Amino acid sequence: MATLICFGFGYCAEHFVAAFGGKFERIIGTVRSPERAAVLNAFEGGRLQAVVFDGMRPEPELTSAIVDANYVLVSVPPGEIGDPVLAAYGQALGRAGNLRAVAYLSTIGVYGDRNGEWIGEQTPASPQSSRARQRLAAERAWQRLGEASGASVAVLRLAGIYGPGRNALMQIARGKARRIVKPGQIFNRIHVADIAQVIDAAFTRGASGIFNVADDEPSAPADPVVFAAQLLGVAAPPEISFEVAAAAMSPLALSFWQECRRVKNDKLKRELGVTLRYPTFREGLRALFEEKP
Repeated sequence: MATLICFGFGYCAEHFVAAFGGKFERIIGTVRSPERAAVLNAFEGGRLQAVVFDGMRPEPELTSAIVDANYVLVSVPPGEIGDPVLAAYGQALGRAGNLRAVAYLSTIGVYGDRNGEWIGEQTPASPQSSRARQRLAAERAWQRLGEASGASVAVLRLAGIYGPGRNALMQIARGKARRIVKPGQIFNRIHVADIAQVIDAAFTRGASGIFNVADDEPSAPADPVVFAAQLLGVAAPPEISFEVAAAAMSPLALSFWQECRRVKNDKLKRELGVTLRYPTFREGLRALFEEKP
């Protein structure tokens, strides 16, 4: 059995471990606070070892564990000074003789705005925000670590994530859903359960390279909201023009609406052998609706 280290035990890592954690004898996940670590350690009954990593100072306990790490999942975002995981643990990871595979969770945002055109992994990255430029730099840094260490490094460029606790059904139920209309705008999405199986496939196959992780149907932003309302048997929220909605958006939220692209996932299926459980938002939302208590 193998050892898995999850740098950033958040939404995606939690779902991956829930689905595929049985493949690992030891699982270590980093969190940002002692309180979160205490909750996870108590809840998992010792199966998961949560370790605090503040994004700056390396923890001796984790440095020692890296020696035995076989698989590494990274979802910690980079910052202005680079990737915090590599800054703190890069040397230890480079010397980890048992390291087989790394899965780095990135974003399709590195492609920049493509005016709604279809793009694949061969499309050159053209990040237009500092956040996306930092992501691209981190991708390349992890790829260099793989080249130096001999470990495979799969860069998984994720579309917009939804799933349990994070979906249009909950937004409508809480009265927080907005049906924003911007003609020509397209968003790409992926269910967290499909992200989990992509990570598993990357580890299992020792995959290296870049993979777009998106479902089969990029669509207008409001489409999931309208479909969720239909499932719930309620009226969809009234339409709001983008111009009106933009006035109240944060700079981060606004940045997502300023880019438009359709992302291909052919390589994901061809090279990783992945069959999406939720090929569109309709299958994903319907399953979430049927699973509700």
